Amino acid sequence: MKGFTKECVKSIAIALAIASTTTTMSNAQTTSMQSSSMKNTTASYQMPYSTPQKPEDISPLLNGEKIPKAILTDVSGKKFDLNKAVSEKPTVLIFYRGGWCPYCSRQLSGLQQAAPELEKLGYQLIAISTDTPEELMQSATKEKLDYKLLSDADLSLSKQFGIAYKAPEAYWNMLPKTTGGMDTELLLPVPSVFILDKSGTIHFEYINPDFKQRLSPDLLKVVANSIRKDL
Repeated sequence: MKGFTKECVKSIAIALAIASTTTTMSNAQTTSMQSSSMKNTTASYQMPYSTPQKPEDISPLLNGEKIPKAILTDVSGKKFDLNKAVSEKPTVLIFYRGGWCPYCSRQLSGLQQAAPELEKLGYQLIAISTDTPEELMQSATKEKLDYKLLSDADLSLSKQFGIAYKAPEAYWNMLPKTTGGMDTELLLPVPSVFILDKSGTIHFEYINPDFKQRLSPDLLKVVANSIRKDL
């Protein structure tokens, strides 16, 4: 894919998101894949989170906005300052549903294969899910993952990113178990990929309401390489 411009690469990602869903384009689909040149000022006042009932109805943070402050929990149960870590080097930040999801497991494995090249490009890789630290450890061991896994079991950060929605009823019995009882609202995150600079500003995002569709590791590497000079 040499010779592709940043906008061309991002257009490919947008096209993938659009083509993968047969529903009418919603606010989430039309706004979640913006060009990094379209900067948006973070509002000084954040409205209370109103839970979307469908993944197509989310209103995620946009390119140009900064991520919120967050202290999460790592696989060992220790507190992890996400913003401090992001301030140290450009970050590929992943939100996935949980290790119980086969599409997420496949994505985690693909990210592990991409991790060495992303590190050479100067990035760190951080993945966040609804799983408890114990569940995260199982995923890390099963998929032989070297990058950082973090728990957002109550989905507080997912809500601040604007990617949480009400889980379908089929998940209601499972989520209290996999989240250690933290997901009291029975929410799920729409699987998402964000590329951040050291100030926590979003420069690229891929958010697809169809959880079966994920950004491929190869395309992620192309995008990461194409925008690294801007970070």
